[in-house]
Amino acid sequence: MSATAPSPQTESKEDRLRSYLRTQAENGEMYFKGKFISEDVGLSPKEIGALMVKLSDTASDLEIEKWSYTSATTWRVALA
Repeated sequence: MSATAPSPQTESKEDRLRSYLRTQAENGEMYFKGKFISEDVGLSPKEIGALMVKLSDTASDLEIEKWSYTSATTWRVALA
């Protein structure tokens, strides 16, 4: 087995989502539902929801707020 450089596929799910959110929020705050970005980040809506709760506590570079719930949670994200 040989060692290789990490590829984007080996980036953690949390890091991948944080990077996506940071990029999207560069132009101002964004509102989204996990089911609408799941394909963009390669995660299921359920995974996104779980990671958003975690990131809301740990991501000091992002303001993450559970905004509303209508058939799925809407999240508000802005750069801190």
